[in-house]
Amino acid sequence: MSRGESELERPSDLHGDHGGNHVGVRVGNGENPSVAEHAAVSAVPRLRDMQRSSSMWPQQTMPLVNPRNEQRPPNVRRWSSGVESLQKLGPRQFHMEVQPTIQRLLEQEDTDGDNQISIADKGPKTITLETVDGPSSEIRGTYMLASLLQELALAMDRGEQHLIVSEACLAENPIDKLSRMIRTMFWNNLTRRIDAEGLQKVLLDPKNRSAHRGQILYVPAGEPEMIAYYRRVAEERPALRLNVEVLPKVCTPEYVRDLNQRPGLLAIAMEKVQDEKTGQIDLRGIPFVVPGARFNELYNWDSYFIALGLLEDGRLDLAKGPVDHFIFEIQHYHKIMNGNRTYYLLRSQPPFFTDFTRRVYERMLSDQPEHKAQHKAWLHRALCAAIKEYHMVWMSEPRFDPNTGLSRYHPEGLGVPPETEASHFTALLRPYAEKYQCSVNEFTRMYDNQEVQEPDLDEYFRHDRAVRESGHDTSYRVERKCADLATIDLQSLLFKYERDIGELIRDEFDDELELTDEFRLDTSHGAEAGRLVSKLQRSAEWFERAAFRKKQVDAYCWNEGKGLYYDYNLRKGEQSLYESVTSFWTMWSGMASPDQAARMMRLSLRKFEVTGGLVTGTEESRGPVSLSRPNRQWDYPYALPPHQMLAWEGLKRYGYMDDARRLAYRWLYMITTAFVNFNGLVPEKFDAVALSHLVNAEYGNQGTQFAYVPREGFGWTNASFQVGLTYLSSHMRKAVAVCQHPDDYFANMRRSASFGKSVPALIRRLSSSFSEQE
Repeated sequence: MSRGESELERPSDLHGDHGGNHVGVRVGNGENPSVAEHAAVSAVPRLRDMQRSSSMWPQQTMPLVNPRNEQRPPNVRRWSSGVESLQKLGPRQFHMEVQPTIQRLLEQEDTDGDNQISIADKGPKTITLETVDGPSSEIRGTYMLASLLQELALAMDRGEQHLIVSEACLAENPIDKLSRMIRTMFWNNLTRRIDAEGLQKVLLDPKNRSAHRGQILYVPAGEPEMIAYYRRVAEERPALRLNVEVLPKVCTPEYVRDLNQRPGLLAIAMEKVQDEKTGQIDLRGIPFVVPGARFNELYNWDSYFIALGLLEDGRLDLAKGPVDHFIFEIQHYHKIMNGNRTYYLLRSQPPFFTDFTRRVYERMLSDQPEHKAQHKAWLHRALCAAIKEYHMVWMSEPRFDPNTGLSRYHPEGLGVPPETEASHFTALLRPYAEKYQCSVNEFTRMYDNQEVQEPDLDEYFRHDRAVRESGHDTSYRVERKCADLATIDLQSLLFKYERDIGELIRDEFDDELELTDEFRLDTSHGAEAGRLVSKLQRSAEWFERAAFRKKQVDAYCWNEGKGLYYDYNLRKGEQSLYESVTSFWTMWSGMASPDQAARMMRLSLRKFEVTGGLVTGTEESRGPVSLSRPNRQWDYPYALPPHQMLAWEGLKRYGYMDDARRLAYRWLYMITTAFVNFNGLVPEKFDAVALSHLVNAEYGNQGTQFAYVPREGFGWTNASFQVGLTYLSSHMRKAVAVCQHPDDYFANMRRSASFGKSVPALIRRLSSSFSEQE
């Protein structure tokens, strides 16, 4: 049983799939009205609880909330009809025309014109509608009005002209509603396939700033069937304007640079299927889930975190797809790429492949035990691919440092990364453009083509490419030095590789895994140069590798006095004393000793814990920000889902379950208040100090731009919500559902605990007193 179902019913148990009884119109849910109404009403947020979130205020004018000395925002009405009034009125159902009601609702309530109803709007926050029983009645409050707008929009999608919706539907417990939307709508809308049916959606690239506007799909030379398939699709579907080009077997930095003038999508794995009507065998794209918004392709570490949520929701089909794609990428592109666009050809991302494979394999065995032999063959192939990636990417120079035995992010490349927002490098490049008396665009062209030599700029982009490979783009932790850093997060991930591979060889293959010719290792360079990698792999070697890495990490990255791991600067030969929450990845991977974990918990956890969860780094480490030194999205005060999920699991692994639950509560509270206050919004990241989705850094926040109803959320935030629910007790879930501020919730818990401890003492004193009287 997953997701804490033993403690509280799943959303589907309360409200079905929210589809209800359809007779040409929407009728709330199909449950027993009294039961369903009571379930929804019992979780309606109360006014005084709902007022505790500062995410309701535009952050330009909102003071930051200090969790230990906070300034509460002023009261704002969010709910005008509370639990008592809904219970008094009973299970009302509203009947309305779809288009006229949407128009009326937006004209009255959407005062800022963004096609959403949020607490930022200045409307009356009430609308009168006809009920099925006859008399008109009011719907009040931001959350219920936004829910009404969403139901109307979904009815419009279905082509319905009339809608019947219950009050219980509009007042649905926000935790149940969001979880249901993720499970039944968001994942499906974020799913892509690269085949005849899916190409139109996935070819779109909002990051393409080149002059070339044709759609290009690049296919590896070693896949003739795929080349023929896509050329047939291009011919049969001219509306796609698809060009199919074949990649060379080796993609040099010069070749990839030139591709930036003709960027395109990179082919990934397909499967053979039989047409049910004709009986013919054809190819079909293996589905995968994209992050969303401007990120419309398969990503490396995003896919791992998304899969954690997919597995919680029973979507093994979608969780397995990226593993198949990554095997394909290692085979043909010689690495798991940052993403499957041409400008990512030389760049990887934080490696989670072995843990990803292991989780999917375990779920395959659990769900389909009768196919164990096929699952084991699949695992064999995945492990062979992982071993090749380990040796040829992470244990080869320039990523591998032979002096310390540690690894770093250090991709190849030439020129300016083309996928960034247009103005990202303007301030950096303008002085060079002035030096050569040309425009910034012209200087960029000259520099990319090596017509001018600027060693300082070469060094800057050497580090910038490494920053992007690290996944933490961007942060002052890694800016202008990332290619010189043996980061603690990368060491944790490679330690996990070594332990995973060793344990899987030992437990699943009787301690002998034979490498296949499909993933041959070229040992002519890198850490394994001159050393034959045995075709027969045994666990002992991998456990030795893990033990050696831990020893080196303890020597170079662990700081006993500060109770924290730090990145190690290979060039300077010293620790880089930026305090990063990725130190806790050592607990997720199991690399920290129990004593080290205890010391981190005692001395360092409080440095990162704020009202909304864990921030990426400390304010002191980030340093001052200004117009000339703006904030970065992976610095304080921002928080992102990967750091939350890895910390929760790491703390759980070492027995700090209460701390994991507390952190999960903070994070889910922040997501839920944004969802309630801002029309169902689920963004990429948060300001966890101000409890706001308004992030003024780099390309802003993703997942915030939608009309009427959220349809996708954002991939890893969706996942963090589903995973986070598994950490909450039933009491915590109810508190989050009514948006009880974390400080209030934990203060109440401390008072209850204190009272619980005092009662036995009071009973003992009374008993003693009675005994004396007797």
